[in-house]
Amino acid sequence: MVAVIRIIAGICIFSLSSICFATYGSMLCKNNPDVSCHVVRGGESWNSLFPNDEQRDLVMRLNRMNIRLHPGMVIAIPKNFNGLDKMRIAPFAKQINASGRKLILVSLEQLAWGAYDEQGVLQNWGPVSGARGYCPDIGQGCHTPHGYFTIYEKEGPGCVSSKFPVGEGGAPMPYCMFFHGGFALHGSYEVPGYNASHGCVRMYPDDAKWLNQEFTEGSRVDVKIQ
Repeated sequence: MVAVIRIIAGICIFSLSSICFATYGSMLCKNNPDVSCHVVRGGESWNSLFPNDEQRDLVMRLNRMNIRLHPGMVIAIPKNFNGLDKMRIAPFAKQINASGRKLILVSLEQLAWGAYDEQGVLQNWGPVSGARGYCPDIGQGCHTPHGYFTIYEKEGPGCVSSKFPVGEGGAPMPYCMFFHGGFALHGSYEVPGYNASHGCVRMYPDDAKWLNQEFTEGSRVDVKIQ
């Protein structure tokens, strides 16, 4: 079967130093009446704030981040966890017209990916981070490519970058799925709640493993930014 990826452009707010500072969660908690804002205090961590594994996973996905918490960070927390699960907080429609093809939808605005089966039913989803817009280490703009592609190469947990860090290479890209030149969907522990990559689509390592091993075999990729 054919799996398709569609990437929708996202907006990232940059400081003068070209570092994105507005996280998805900090914006969400100001505009969503179902969540509250929490300012992280010294000594707080994901584990200390949310000792329950399921609640911790929900909040991390809601905030689109898996990075370590630091004092002063603002995160969005559901006001009521009753009845919530991963699929209930998915930012995508539960059913679409898939035309008999599997679909991976990636939104750089929602900072999320969603996987649809051949019947157009949402099967799974998770956070992403795409290109940041300008990359100071290479002194130029960086982007997530768009067009029509095929995943032409996949690797397992040992996949690494041949280009980054600049002049060295070796940056971890577990469960990478290359779809255009050196651009890939891949796992990362640096999904920070905003678009921050050189152009690849970062996602949680477990999510990348699921897509790599259970969803994208022989797939076609449609990367579309609009």
